[in-house]
Amino acid sequence: MAHRPPILLIDAPSLYFRAYFGIPESAARAEDGQPVNAVRGFLDMLAQLIRTRRPDRMVCALDHDWRPAWRVELLPSYKAHRVAPEGGEEVPDTLSPQVPVILEVLDAIGIRAIGATGYEADDVLGTLAVTQDAPVEVVSGDRDLFQLVDDARPVRLLYIGRGVAKLEDCDDAAVRARYGVPADRYADFAALRGDPSDGLPGVPGVGEKTAARLITRYGGLDGILAALDTPDSGFAPGLRTKLDAARDYLAVAPKVVRVATDVPLPELATALPTAPVDADRLLALAQRWNLAGSCRRLVDALADRG
Repeated sequence: MAHRPPILLIDAPSLYFRAYFGIPESAARAEDGQPVNAVRGFLDMLAQLIRTRRPDRMVCALDHDWRPAWRVELLPSYKAHRVAPEGGEEVPDTLSPQVPVILEVLDAIGIRAIGATGYEADDVLGTLAVTQDAPVEVVSGDRDLFQLVDDARPVRLLYIGRGVAKLEDCDDAAVRARYGVPADRYADFAALRGDPSDGLPGVPGVGEKTAARLITRYGGLDGILAALDTPDSGFAPGLRTKLDAARDYLAVAPKVVRVATDVPLPELATALPTAPVDADRLLALAQRWNLAGSCRRLVDALADRG
């Protein structure tokens, strides 16, 4: 049986934040002076991904709720340092206006973008990763998405921590090599280690190596917590004290870190077109926002798949 091309699930905020900070505003402006660096970089990343991965389907996941109340209720520190003084996420003033432009261009081309009320883009990606026909390739620079890797389906993470040109194609062996734990234990590992970028404190004094060693020995957080109640379970006294003091945190942190896989999403048309669905609108957007080169590269990448 012929190998089916993958569906590419795009962590849109991860890509457009990376594009915004990777391209100077002075290098990408519309005729009226408005910056379009995030738009241009985002479209060029999509074009490169389509050229190199040759998917037949694509969905861009959006943050309709970047800091869901249910996660904050479990862990109040979750992303608290990223809340703007007036509320909402602290986003650069010149990035926010570019996101609607990205969505307009995607719509004119015919690439589906979707979010869900009460959920982050990660959760949309997690749900799509388990509901869409495999093979699945998730594109993100977010480490939390290593937990979605599943060799059996298969689901891979195309990790862009060093950029799309240097993406790392990660299966379970790659996750083990990187962190010392299997992908399905990554959420437990992250809860133990912590992640300052998400306001996840971790267990004081427990770094990556200790977290990996504990998971290897006890199988996961449930096993670790059960072993704490067993006097001869082999913990060093200092480590037992640290873990015991963190029980309340460890009871909720994995639920915060784990990506939801049951987000209510509508039926999606995920097929990737070989030509824009609204060429006239795309041309108008390209002219309005000085995006002719990026739009052409993306359209050419789509056509080359045909």
